[in-house]
Amino acid sequence: HNSSDVDSRHKRITVRGLQPYTEYMARVRCGVARHFWRWSEWSQRLAIRTKEATPSGKLDIWREITPVLGGRNVTLFWKKTPSFQANGKKFSYEVTWEKLEDGSKPENISFSSVYNSTRIFIDNHSYRIRIRAKNNVNFSLPSVLIISGAPDNSRCIFSTEEVKKVQANGTDDGILISWESRSIYDSYIIDWCNFPRLQPCDLQWERFGPNTSSAVISSAAFVPGVRYKFHIYGSVANKVSLLEKKIGYLREQPPGLDPIVRKVDLTYNSVTLSWDFCLTNESERGFVRGYHVYVSPIQGNCNLKGSKKHILSDSELCKYTIENPEEKGYTVEHLMPNTKYKTAVKAFTGGGETDIDKFIFIVTPYNSNTLYFVFLLVIVPTLVAAVCHWKMKWVKECCCPVVPSPNKSKVLSFKEYKIDSEKVLKINDCIPDMLAMDSNIEAQKL
Repeated sequence: HNSSDVDSRHKRITVRGLQPYTEYMARVRCGVARHFWRWSEWSQRLAIRTKEATPSGKLDIWREITPVLGGRNVTLFWKKTPSFQANGKKFSYEVTWEKLEDGSKPENISFSSVYNSTRIFIDNHSYRIRIRAKNNVNFSLPSVLIISGAPDNSRCIFSTEEVKKVQANGTDDGILISWESRSIYDSYIIDWCNFPRLQPCDLQWERFGPNTSSAVISSAAFVPGVRYKFHIYGSVANKVSLLEKKIGYLREQPPGLDPIVRKVDLTYNSVTLSWDFCLTNESERGFVRGYHVYVSPIQGNCNLKGSKKHILSDSELCKYTIENPEEKGYTVEHLMPNTKYKTAVKAFTGGGETDIDKFIFIVTPYNSNTLYFVFLLVIVPTLVAAVCHWKMKWVKECCCPVVPSPNKSKVLSFKEYKIDSEKVLKINDCIPDMLAMDSNIEAQKL
């Protein structure tokens, strides 16, 4: 600051535009009136601190609501906005809450500047909450948040709390969150936990303008393979409503667990595998996109129809891909009967899958049709031949009966009755059972 006042011996200069309660260093030098380029040496520095003033700017506040018996626990968070200045040596925070319906007396509590959160209990009525900073001069402008009322038996504060979770994509800079912008809201808030597996989870939030419909959320605490949950709220007149939920990863990793094969059904040319896999496991390191089923014979390479080859360091596998993460079973066909196979089921995410280090060994049964054919061609004829051999005499008598020969009859075995070379039967040696007469003439002769 230059001053050309040469009439007064004691000079006074007012320097404006300084920050409240801020230390400055000042020094002065004099110049010759006629020769403006000639200046003295600078004086020694003088330390100056401006006086305290009312805190400037507002606090950025947020909340987390937990339903409890008879009401709700509200955890309040606050942080300094870029425009906030304490403007004093010491300052503190004051939290005030009051019921909107009956105009009851407000309650308040104060905290040292080292705190940035607190928890209060409210019933199921609507409340207005104000948080402001205070120094030795005055209070800052209050930051206001309205908590809507909720029924006594309600577990959720907003009816939109049942909004489905939607996947969010990770980028090189963070996790991309997008939402549908609506003209009724004057701002949007996104909250998340930097450490979702810890309690408390270190809740974070960011505010965005009314014309914003996407943002990249970044944090030094984000690590690959951890699932983060994001809630998107719309704000109007200090009242917020939950719009959407998002879940995402900075970068997906292979699943931490493998599917558990519960059942194996075998036929002579197929195997059906059934497995269990929990898709809602919070420890999962990526979004499960589907499953891979691997099959290979113990001896030889795999060339099953409809599969793709998957090469390992010591073997070759047939790979089948199931792209529906809700599917819990698959049938591999075109197997060989009476053959030993090894099989495995792996889940895969956007980060891939883990190495195949465990197999289930199976043996396909014989082909029942082949056994039946062998039975008809071999076993049945063999059984028939055995029965025939065992009952040879009976079979011979049935199929080839012996024709009696008169020359072998014992009745004609008498040597003394012969006429020439013919044997003669003595009638009295044969007692007939019946006598049949051919005619009366022959009967009379007899």
